[in-house]
Order: sequence, then C-alpha cells, then structure tokens
Amino acid sequence: MFGWFRKKPKAPHTADAIREAVAAAVTGGLFSTHGRARTRDRQPFMPMPFQPPKPSRTVKGASVGMDTDDGQGGPAGAPLPTKPDYGSSYGTISDTQLSWFASQAFIGYQLCALLSQHWLIDKACSMPAKDAVRNGYDLKIDGADLPKDIHSFIRAIDKQFGVKRQLIEFVRKGRIFGIRIAMFKVDSDDPEYYLKPFNIDGVAPGAYRGIVQIDPYWIVPELISQNLINPDDLHFYVPEFWRISGQIIHRSHLIIFTTGDVPDVLKPSYYYGGVSVPQRIYERVYAAERSANEAPMLLMTKRLTVMMTDLAAAVADPDKFQERMQWWTENRDNYGVKLNGPDDKLEQFDTALADVDAVILTQYQLSAAIAEVPGTKLLGTQPKGFNSTGEFEESSYHEFLESLQENDMTPLLDRHYLLVMKSYIEPKFGVNKRVDISWNELDAMTAQEQAAVNATKAATGAALVASGAIEPRDETGRLIADPQSGYSGLQIPPPEPPPSPAGAPGGGGAEPPAGTRAAAAGVAAKLPAPKQTAEKGA
Repeated sequence: MFGWFRKKPKAPHTADAIREAVAAAVTGGLFSTHGRARTRDRQPFMPMPFQPPKPSRTVKGASVGMDTDDGQGGPAGAPLPTKPDYGSSYGTISDTQLSWFASQAFIGYQLCALLSQHWLIDKACSMPAKDAVRNGYDLKIDGADLPKDIHSFIRAIDKQFGVKRQLIEFVRKGRIFGIRIAMFKVDSDDPEYYLKPFNIDGVAPGAYRGIVQIDPYWIVPELISQNLINPDDLHFYVPEFWRISGQIIHRSHLIIFTTGDVPDVLKPSYYYGGVSVPQRIYERVYAAERSANEAPMLLMTKRLTVMMTDLAAAVADPDKFQERMQWWTENRDNYGVKLNGPDDKLEQFDTALADVDAVILTQYQLSAAIAEVPGTKLLGTQPKGFNSTGEFEESSYHEFLESLQENDMTPLLDRHYLLVMKSYIEPKFGVNKRVDISWNELDAMTAQEQAAVNATKAATGAALVASGAIEPRDETGRLIADPQSGYSGLQIPPPEPPPSPAGAPGGGGAEPPAGTRAAAAGVAAKLPAPKQTAEKGA
C-alpha cells in the first residue's frame, strides 16, 4: 500500500553511472554559473494556454517554421533553426531563475489593499498623485482664457464635485491596484444609456451628477467575440463591457487608468489591469524594514564578550554553567568595573557601525526607485550609498509627473468638462465649446526667486524702452498680462491723439493740450502791453 514491497532500483556502482545520474538530476542553479542547463528532453516549464501559428517560409518546396527549434533541422539546404520554441526555456534559463521570475505574478486585489496600509507603500502610491495636481491647471477655450463669469461658474462646479480629490484618488488607487475605473454619473431617461456607446448629445441639461470611482474587486470585465479572436481589431483583448453591480456598462462611458500594462497573454490573469506598485515593491520594502529593524538589535549587541573557560567542565555540569552565564549577563552592562579572576581570560570585540546607515538607506532608495519617486523626496533624508553626493535632481521626477498629467489625468478632465459644458454651461450661458487643459509649472518658485525674475524682466523692459524698440505702453501691457508681476490689475491708459497735419485749421502742428494753453494764457496776461506807435499824418 505504501510502496514498502516495491523493488528498489539498483544503485549505480560505476563512476560513469554515478556521473550520469548526477547530471540528469542537476538542471540548473540560481545563476548561470551554478550548474548544467536543463536537459532538452524535458517538458517546457510553463505550459501555454494556446500555441499561436508560427510564421513559415518555403525552402525548396518545403514549408519551414522560422522559429522552429526542434533539434531536427530543416530539409536539405535549409538553414539550421535559430530560435527556441514559444513558451519553452530549453536551457536558455535555469529552473531556479525561471521559478523566481515566474513567482512575480499577480498577487490579488485584496492583498494589494492590505499592503497599501504600510507607510512607505502608501507614500509611494500617494505622493506622485498629490504632486501632479498641487499647482493646478488653467482652462482655455480656443487658446484664450474663459470669460470670468463662466470661469467662476465652472470652478464652483469643480469644487462641488471635488475634482482635485478625484484626480488624486484616480492615480493613487490606480497605483495601488494596477487599475482604476472612473464612471461618470448621468441621469438619463434611456434605460440603455450605459449599454450603448457614449453620446454627448444624449446628455440632458443638469443631468451630469459627478464622478464615481470603483475598486476593481467590485467589477467584472466582459469581452465579446471580436475582442478575443481578431488580433487586428482595434480593441483586441480590451473588454467591451464592464459589469458593475449587475449593470452592464460600455467601456466608452468609463475612463480607465492602468499601471504597468502587461502583454496580452497575461491580461486575463490580471483581470485586464496592470502591475500594481505594491506587487513590485513589497519584497524590497520588506528588506528595507528588516534592515532598519536590524540596526537597534545590532546596536544592543555590538559588544561581544569572549570568556575563556573549560568547555568540558561546562558540559559536565550544565546547570552550574547556565547559572554562571546568567550572572555574567546580568553584570555585563554595569557601565563600571568588571571582575576577572587571576586565571580567567577575557576578551571583548566591538562591531563597527560606520556604514550601517548607508546600507539601510540604500535599501529604502531601491524601494523609491521602484516607485519612480526620488528617495530624498520619499524619505525626506539625504541620500546615502551609491557614491551619492547628496544633490537632489528633480527633472526626471517632473517628467514622470508630466506623463501622469498628460496621459492619465487629462483624459479624466476632458470627459468631465465635456459633460459640464453640455449639462450646465450651454443651458445657462449658451456656450458649448471644447475646454482645453493647460497644466501649470510643477516647479513653483519661492517669493525671493519670483522677485529676482521680476527684477530681470523690469531691467529688460527698461532697456528696450530706452533704446526705442518698444513704447512705454508696451511695457505697461506686459506688466498687466503677467499674473506674477504684481501689477496685473492695472488699466491700460488710452492712446495719445495723433498730431494734426500741417496746414490744418488751428496751426501747422498739433493743438497743444488744454493745460498747456491755460498756462500760456496766464503767462501772456502777465506780460506788459505793447506800445502803439501813431502813424505820421494821423
């Protein structure tokens, strides 16, 4: 029953037989230098759900697979195979390595939510979302600013719907789960409004109610045959519908954010989402936290005391030995004098802790690298290790934030303002145009930096006015148009009247201003009257 009476195989006795048995058992190690490669007669490590057709070519009348590697070679005159079979390692990677990489699979949405409670993982998911929307954005229509009444009305709607909070949660939860779905609530008389593709003309005045975001464990993707059988389809392996609370919703009504998009063959296992930040970072965060916890333990045990003793006597009387060790431990850290017998030998070794902080922070910096957030910003400390100089460069982080704004946040805002214009602005103001999003600069200047920039602009403007390149009115207009100048509330003075042409009534030049004429009349009144000369013969 338990195989006790089965005949045992005969053990090899010759050296060659032993070597063959060991070679058959060893299939690889952790690194490529750790052992033999896997044998070619073994089955592929990971069976694939399907085998796609392989491209072929004709060589002397015979069809030859271009990626064949069956070890048999092609027909006469055909070149030897060059690629391994699809889905098989066949010795190109060891079993140990392949097992480790294959273990980096989808961990489940519940586990993603559980891991997101950790302070470092939560900061890694939340910080980019908050930084991307911190400086806000401007709204424009046809490249110009919105009228003040429309702008104020839209901002009031944004505050009511909590648009900034929605943007932060959209990216934060998307990074936690690898996918985030935003649904736009619209009241419609059509019971199949969400089943049909999105149509802005079907939105009635006042029907838009806001944005709803749904965690992925409450939704189910549903694909149609066109999404599954035609790789040349525009939406191949993209769910056509999503079932939410029993309601089937067409994908066009949703804005979907994914992180780390995976190839088609892995999409079903990820429920058509992406690789989440917790899945990528959990192992490195655990190593960093373990390293940090090791520091106080290492500090408390950095002094190792070695006392020479008779081990045979200690083993012979273990109770007495344990009693003496307990007494020595209690009196070891007395911060004073240690007693030592004339025949006792005692040595003490101290563990150096010079680079422990660099080792610990290096582990945290590796976690920050996975999260695509600079370590100095994520941890709030100066970098250690990696031969770091302590300088903090934000340009790459700002590029990452700009990608979040352009690729992930802007589509959400575009749909939001499309519905706002149709549902609220058009009925009230009679305007229904596309609203463009213009994100503000990420690197906000301090007051001192802004003052230095304004001083430079003022010096440039003064030089241009002095040289006659521009008029003073032009410089005044620049100050008014610059919202950071401090003079944006000024009014542009009216233009001066052009000079009168020569020969026109009133003189050969421009008429002097009224103030000048009054001053001239006052001066003339003070002058003595001219003497009159009588004509001869009068």
